[in-house]
Amino acid sequence: MASNPIVNMFKVKELRSRMLFTLLILAIFRLGSVLTIPGIDANVLLQYFDNLAAQNRNAFASYMDFFVGGAFSNFSIFMLGVMPYISMQIIMQLAVIIFPSLKKAIQEDGGQRKFATWTRIGTIFVCLLQSYAITVYASSIPGCIMLDPRWKFNALAMLTVTTGSMITVWLGDQITARGIGNGISMMIFAGIVARLPNAVVELVQKVSAGEIQLVFVIVVLVMFIAIIAVVVYEEAGERKIPVHYAKRVVGRKMYGGQNTYIPFKVNPSNVIPLIFASSLLTLPLQLVSMIGNNPDYRWVAKLSAILQPHGIWYNILLVLLIVFFAYFYTQVTLNPTEIAKNIRENGGSIPGVRTDKTEEYLQKILNRLVLPGALFLAAIAIIPTIVQNLFKFPQSVAMLMGGTSLIILVGVDLDTMSQVEALLKMHHQEGLTKKGRIKSRNL
Repeated sequence: MASNPIVNMFKVKELRSRMLFTLLILAIFRLGSVLTIPGIDANVLLQYFDNLAAQNRNAFASYMDFFVGGAFSNFSIFMLGVMPYISMQIIMQLAVIIFPSLKKAIQEDGGQRKFATWTRIGTIFVCLLQSYAITVYASSIPGCIMLDPRWKFNALAMLTVTTGSMITVWLGDQITARGIGNGISMMIFAGIVARLPNAVVELVQKVSAGEIQLVFVIVVLVMFIAIIAVVVYEEAGERKIPVHYAKRVVGRKMYGGQNTYIPFKVNPSNVIPLIFASSLLTLPLQLVSMIGNNPDYRWVAKLSAILQPHGIWYNILLVLLIVFFAYFYTQVTLNPTEIAKNIRENGGSIPGVRTDKTEEYLQKILNRLVLPGALFLAAIAIIPTIVQNLFKFPQSVAMLMGGTSLIILVGVDLDTMSQVEALLKMHHQEGLTKKGRIKSRNL
């Protein structure tokens, strides 16, 4: 009788301990997501966001809520989640490429530790900036703030939200070190999954009320499963560039003479272009939430009305920006010049390609990969709009059907399962699959 991989997971002491520790950290994260920051009237806040939802004007709040499990609309201590840290990581990665001196400092002994420290210091400043924007947003909600004078509330809110965000990052680090999966990705994953029960309840209510036909639910469910399968297949896709290293004789030893390859993902930029594009298009919504009904900034309100997440102009601009950021980010992170230089310095060459043409060849391959990958990402990104407009699904359900949320869910799941399988095989247990192995996306 074949052993059950689920049973094997709990037989291994190390794996069992890591899983329980991960669940404990996620429970703490969810607890902090419902604790409102001091000085806020939770009842007024709840009524305000309910009114926005009834008027279909909660696009910005829904977008922010989806990655922190509703913590934003609760004005909780974890309302920013790990997003400031991710933003700072992206900024630092770009800075390393732009500034050669910074890149040189990181390559030295202890450079990675310095890089991590600088990233966390930068995260504090990003948190302070975003938390101040939150205080402005709270000031626009009538009766929301109970603490006077206003500067005391601003200082307390900024300190609380910044501390909460840094605690969230620390909790993610603990999962990475002592739990299962990538901690930062797991925190985002938990936030998205936490919204799932509310989305299902809302969908059931609409079906019961006759607003959505049951056949549409079945069609969308089948489509959802098919999309997941396509995303998994796409994440596993690679273009392997063969590289041959010539033999070298150093003293009495011979080095090299091996064949390897450079793996280029089918979608080299991953989900980053979608995050950049969504953040940029969400900016007008954020500005409207901050300035309110100020007559001097009516143009911002008009721009926000045009760029509603379910509108046609929003999706057209989203597709264009995804393609643009895909080319930009791929060029920055996968620099063909740098890759070609490393190949030459190590005595390598690509079969059938002249050494001086290596850079040109790699650039040509990347150009062929980026556009299909970007278009695939754009197609996934506009699925929520199609589901919402065509089948009249609620926004909370539609956002689960595609875009950033779906790719993160699949990616984190693959990454976690690959770690579980590795631990099982290390302890001489059968893996999660009978054939092959689960490939990690390395989020």
